[in-house]
This record gives sequence, C-alpha cells and structure tokens, in this order.
Amino acid sequence: ILIMNNFIKNHLEILKVNKFTYPEVELRAILNKTSKSKKEIIFSNFEIKQIRLDLFNIAFERRLKKEPVAKIFNEKEFWNYNFFVNNDVLDPRPETEFIIEAFKKYFLDKKQKLNIIDLGTGSGCIAISLAKEYINSKITAIDISESALDVAKRNTKTFNLGNQMKFICCDWADIDKVYDVIVSNPPYLSVSEYNNISKEIKNYEPKIAISGGKDGLSCYRDLAKIFPKITHLNSLCFIEIGHNQKKDSIKIFEEFGMKCVNIIVDYQNYERILVLKKN
Repeated sequence: ILIMNNFIKNHLEILKVNKFTYPEVELRAILNKTSKSKKEIIFSNFEIKQIRLDLFNIAFERRLKKEPVAKIFNEKEFWNYNFFVNNDVLDPRPETEFIIEAFKKYFLDKKQKLNIIDLGTGSGCIAISLAKEYINSKITAIDISESALDVAKRNTKTFNLGNQMKFICCDWADIDKVYDVIVSNPPYLSVSEYNNISKEIKNYEPKIAISGGKDGLSCYRDLAKIFPKITHLNSLCFIEIGHNQKKDSIKIFEEFGMKCVNIIVDYQNYERILVLKKN
C-alpha cells in the first residue's frame, strides 16, 4: 500500500507543480489508458501491477508537455463512440454533440432516407455519428485537408459505414448538389482569441480547424454564400457557433436569405447551435 500511495502522491505532486488544474482527473485518465484491464482504476485500491508502466511513463511525460490525452492515445470519445484522432484533426468537443441532439429532435424517423452533407468533417465524428443513427441516409463529408479526410476515412472503416459515406476534398464553394440537411462545426476563433488559447490547443490542434479569420466569422460568410445554392425549401442546417457570435452570424446568414429557426444552448448555457432554413 505504501508503494501505491507514493506512486499516486508523487505523480499528483508533479502535476500540481506543473499547474494542472485537475491533477486527479489527469492522473486517472492516463492510468486508465495504460491499464492492463478494462476495469476502472481508482486510487484507493490501486496497485502498480495494474498498469503498463513503460506506456504510462511515456504518456505522463508527453502530458507534462501539455499534449492533450486524446492526441497521446489517438482516441477521443464522441456521442458514445471512440474516434481515432491525430494532429491533423480537431479533437471532438462535447458541445458539438448538440448538433446530433438537435438533429434528432427534427428528424424523428430514424429510417428515413436523408441526403446529408458535413462541411469541414475533420475526424468525421459528426458524419459518422449521424450515419449510425440514420442507417438509410447517405452522408457526404467534405474537408479541404486531405490528411483530415484520411482520418475520417479510417474512422468510417472502423465503424463499417463505407456504403453510407462519401468523401470529397474540396473547397465549400465547389459544392454543386442540393442536400436535405447540412451540418457543420466550422473554425470560429478570432485572431485575438486564437492568440490567447492554451498551449494545449495551439501546439496540438490544426490551426485551419479553429482559426476563423480576423473576427472569427470568415467561415460563416463563406457558408452563407453557398447555403441558398445547396439547400431546398425544406432543408435544415445545423451550424455550431462561438459562444458570443449569435447576433453576428445570424445577420450574415439573413443577408443571404437564410433565417434562424432555433438556437440550441450547450452545457454552459452558451448559444451554441443555429438551426437555419431558407427564408
């Protein structure tokens, strides 16, 4: 027991010294990822032989350099599924799950055939989660980054969804088909926000996936231009926005004939998802 206490105590101390806000959470995450069994590790009855020490030591050192746990282990959970992630894609965020939540409220029939497009798919987490929910739907996943699409394709293979998914590497402006539903979590940090984000994000997340130009709204302007061309009268668009962008982004979409029919609030009570349709 003494060894156990010292091991835990020493590593918690190192995390505290390195200014980690929740050292216990951090340590448990790494211990569980390097555990020899699937059983949840708790400190009170921890034994050192439960973990693969070599893997733990490497992971712990990487975490001290502020590398996110998801990037260390190439794995991030989203909507009950584990997705492969690497430095080419943004780690899926819990608030993005509200796109799926909102989608399900509007489309109650899980068997209907929907033609869906995911703009800026990244890891493919939104597209794949929707494909799992709506088994008769076809989903086109677009990204400007070839390497991001490689990650999305890899995840699609894991979930065996090849017959539902189609991938295109292109600019949004090149899309020429009409879709029933559009989903997107575009980059929306302004230059000043980007300059002030943590090392964790700046050093390990692709800038292209988070930086939304000078005011953070560049992508919404691009999306607003194409929405009228790629939607029909009953199409719905579910778009994630930054916590203070509701007014500005709605105005941008309205200028191009898209009206906001609903706003979904996230866990922190931020207005997070816009639901849009043609005016």
